Amino acid sequence: MKKIIYALLAALLTLAAGCSKTGGVGGAAGDASQETLKVNAQFAKELKLDEPQDFEDAKRGFMAKPTGKIVQADGTVLKDFEAYNFLDGKAPDTVNPSLWRHAQLNANLGLFKVTDGVYQLRGFDIANMTLIEGKTGWIVVDPLTARETAAAALAFARQQLGDKPVSAVILTHAHADHFGGVLGVVTPREVAERNIPVVASAGFLEEATSENIMVGTGMARRSMYQFGRDLPRSAKGNVDTGLGKDVAYGAIGIMAPNWLIFKPTQPMQLDGVDFVFHNVPGAECPAEMTFSIPAKKLYDGAENLSQTMHNLLPVRGAKVRDALRWSNYMEQALEQTRDAEIYMGSHNWPVWGNANIRKFVTMHRDVYKFTHDQTVRLINAGFTPREIADTVKLPKSLSEFFGVRGYYGDIRHNVKAVYQFYMGAYDGNPANLNPLPPQESAKKYLELMGGADKAVAAAQAAYDKGEYRWAAELLNQAVFGDPSSKAAKELLAKTYEQMGYMSEAATWRNSYLTAAQELRNGPPTKGASKAMLMEMLLQTPMERFLEAMAAGLNGPDAEGKNLKVNLVLTDLKESYVLWLENSVLHFRSGEPEKDANATLTLTKEIFVKMIAGTGGVKDTLLSDDLKIGGSTIDLVRFFTLIDKAPGTFAIVTK
Repeated sequence: MKKIIYALLAALLTLAAGCSKTGGVGGAAGDASQETLKVNAQFAKELKLDEPQDFEDAKRGFMAKPTGKIVQADGTVLKDFEAYNFLDGKAPDTVNPSLWRHAQLNANLGLFKVTDGVYQLRGFDIANMTLIEGKTGWIVVDPLTARETAAAALAFARQQLGDKPVSAVILTHAHADHFGGVLGVVTPREVAERNIPVVASAGFLEEATSENIMVGTGMARRSMYQFGRDLPRSAKGNVDTGLGKDVAYGAIGIMAPNWLIFKPTQPMQLDGVDFVFHNVPGAECPAEMTFSIPAKKLYDGAENLSQTMHNLLPVRGAKVRDALRWSNYMEQALEQTRDAEIYMGSHNWPVWGNANIRKFVTMHRDVYKFTHDQTVRLINAGFTPREIADTVKLPKSLSEFFGVRGYYGDIRHNVKAVYQFYMGAYDGNPANLNPLPPQESAKKYLELMGGADKAVAAAQAAYDKGEYRWAAELLNQAVFGDPSSKAAKELLAKTYEQMGYMSEAATWRNSYLTAAQELRNGPPTKGASKAMLMEMLLQTPMERFLEAMAAGLNGPDAEGKNLKVNLVLTDLKESYVLWLENSVLHFRSGEPEKDANATLTLTKEIFVKMIAGTGGVKDTLLSDDLKIGGSTIDLVRFFTLIDKAPGTFAIVTK
């Protein structure tokens, strides 16, 4: 009987296997239309795409290039160093020529010498890993997204530079592509035994875990659009992400910092190297810092400064960013770079020469200030987000500077972020206070238009005239209102392709082309695996994990249920009381309570695996380290109220 109960518990706690595909409409990626050719030709005409300085800087200091692939144990390819070899010569018809230029620059991968004692590894992941030579070993800055890519990058550097130990780790900010690979360069045990400094800004651990744990499933799903995870690497697919090449969806970990930067300016010595850290929270990331190495006249701007306009609100989702604060940090950076001769950052390639650096910083200062001020001006004039997005254009002095063009962010999306920052998502029109769900309104629009066929016919006429935005609006109604219409799906896929082919922003291109792919083939059968986050989950403070677990409670199913569970974590020597009240899951730390329906005693690792659905029955529920007191049935009832989202939900089809 006991085994039956445990088996039942295991079945109910197992993560959902994922959703099936929606049934595609077939078709392959098409060619560029005449309208797309016209738009792309205009970009080529207006921009000096052959300007050489960026190409010289992107190749400067090159030492060695990796070959082959980085592969996980199950055969999954995380990185193919040959995947972007097609980025050569003139831009093809299916890629915006400005984006093609940027993609070519980001395709310079390998080990680079920035200056004496400072090296960067580019192209192992979307971000850069920087190595600074200390007195006894390497100071590692931003160890990439995944353990596998970080380990490969460090191993490659050691082949070229010598097998020195890691003597310190700097985590510039709380986004996973800058800390997720930390366990690939150093272990918690090494940090403890060798007293290795792990430096981050105040609030790092809280922000890193809150974003990635609380809404990690939804954000990871949308990131597949932003980063083009499932697109072919080709002139009709993924050519770049704007910040670098593709993201490695490998094992993401985290490590608690033991040295915190909390002052606006904070000097610190690491392994014999004198740093000056600058705490800059609440702009690109809620917890972020930049730094200088005065002796080398070097400034690292983390991700506040990249070779592109950044996102004020990424299309994958995130906490909306403060454009005015960002601009003010750039004004501070002008003072901090007064004597700098080298700029480097968490993405893209460095800048050399003080005049070039100061121009680079100035342009970033002004692109965010301009976006902020012009959006606020139009808010006060009564304009709505969509109207502002079609009104605000960068002045020529900014738009001609490649370093702030919209390869990752886009001003049309950024002005909506500024609007949301001050005014929220609601545009003030009462018709939008309580609109119908998209599927319901789409059905009524189709009824008004006379059915999906008429909507498709009208969209085809718009498509033929190159009016892709209008065609997409019509077809979106047709697809949502009549999911059986294959003609609507295929024409919408073709429409999105053209919009992708002419997009200068890699994030927009990837989103459009991924949408086209999913209209034809359905959503992915494999989402971002919880196993990918296991290393991070195990290092996450228990309170953050329980907060995310509470956010997974199925409120309607929990209505009227009053259950209480004691959670005893033997390895942490911590206890929590979890209870349901008013369809809300609450928790508090403290001694087990006698009136609880059940007591679950186990290690944190078993609990995390059990809730995430990443462990088998044998190593979780049948483990000798797990004990159940009280009512097992009530325990099952409690935990089955927690939804297990597979991360494969439909976006462009419903």
